[in-house]
Amino acid sequence: MEDSMMLGVEGIRKTILHGGTDDMPRFVTGTKVTFHFRTQLCNDEHTVIDDSKKVGTPMEVVIGNMFKLDVWEILLTSMRIGEVAKFWCDVIHTGMYPIVAKSLRRIADGKDPVDWHIHTCGMANMFAYHSLGYDDLDELQKEPQPLYFVMELLKVQQPSEYDRESWALNDEERLKAVPVLHGQGNKLFKQGRFEDATMKYKEAIVCIKNVQSKEKAWEAPWLKLEKMANTLTLNYCQCLLRMEEYYEVIEHTSDIINQHPGTMKAFYLRGKAHMEVWNEAEARADFIRVLDLDPGMKKMVKKELAVLKMRMDLKNEEDRLTYKGMFTKPSEEQETLERELPDQEILEQPSPEHDGTPLEKTYEEQINLEQASLLQTTLANMLLETSQQMDSSRPADMTPENVIPEETSGEQATTEERNAVDMIPEQSPSEQTSPEEISPEHAVQEPMSSEQMTLN
Repeated sequence: MEDSMMLGVEGIRKTILHGGTDDMPRFVTGTKVTFHFRTQLCNDEHTVIDDSKKVGTPMEVVIGNMFKLDVWEILLTSMRIGEVAKFWCDVIHTGMYPIVAKSLRRIADGKDPVDWHIHTCGMANMFAYHSLGYDDLDELQKEPQPLYFVMELLKVQQPSEYDRESWALNDEERLKAVPVLHGQGNKLFKQGRFEDATMKYKEAIVCIKNVQSKEKAWEAPWLKLEKMANTLTLNYCQCLLRMEEYYEVIEHTSDIINQHPGTMKAFYLRGKAHMEVWNEAEARADFIRVLDLDPGMKKMVKKELAVLKMRMDLKNEEDRLTYKGMFTKPSEEQETLERELPDQEILEQPSPEHDGTPLEKTYEEQINLEQASLLQTTLANMLLETSQQMDSSRPADMTPENVIPEETSGEQATTEERNAVDMIPEQSPSEQTSPEEISPEHAVQEPMSSEQMTLN
């Protein structure tokens, strides 16, 4: 195996790494070629940039289809099936490789290689964003250099041996396919097969964009294709509306409006999408713009605005009820708790017979203790008024301050308790008894237990 210049082609050297089989295939316009490729830098390491075998999917090219990297057609048509060859290509043949590689990498990542919803061609996009999205390709774009291409030819099919997809068509064939795809999409839409319809519309748009990319922007041929693409894009958006892909509708219609602000249907579809995602102001503005562009749409706009108002009224009412429930529900629960549970202070009120340790009693028991404590406090106050002549020898730990628990507030006393207090007769000073003569019924008693007292 030795290097040899290919006859009639400047800047290419070929090295056969593995010989092919059979005779040379017949390559004509429309022949589909399937192959693997590996791209390497011309440095000491022969750094690999792209490798279709690592991706797991071979490449396909249709001869004569104006593939962007036309040097590959030259390389492939010099090979036999099963052959593996390494080609050195000078910089005059590799200038477009970064753009081609970007599309191939997007395909490998499962993305659409054609950003058809952006209304500029690929070269314009590149200069607008100053990047291809990959650092190594940006470097090659900035400083073109020779490259190695290692090719393995897998299969060669004549035009009659395969069904040609839209990407495999030439420009004339693409333009002929557009109305066919358009009609198929409309038929699927009427059948309610919206996802299938989107595929037809999108395929037609890709055909138009491939042809349009070769025209000069904003000139008559370009504008004619642009109008065709916009019509298909709006049909695509109608499918998306039925599929409830509202934000994608807003994206595509906004792109059309930015480029062509007089497109009435774009405003109408965007307004409907805004309405579905509760963007009231945006939807209303779009519908009003529809009326400005086409007064004949007055009846339709009036209907859409009425639907918008109804939907927003319903949503506002739902929100009001939701927020009302959020704020009132805790209050109702709190009222229920207040009815069912005693005051925290009552629950934690210490009892002298438990050395200040709060008792865990039932609500009924706590009320009984409260009433007993109130009655006891009332009796103690009466005794205080008549005990000024008591013997000073009384033990200190028997004074009322040590025996009688803390007074319960008047607000907590029940009617029966107040009546009980009123029934106790007051003693006049002349009737005051001495400590020694205090009768048992006047003496301060220990509070009765919860088992001995019930609420009246």
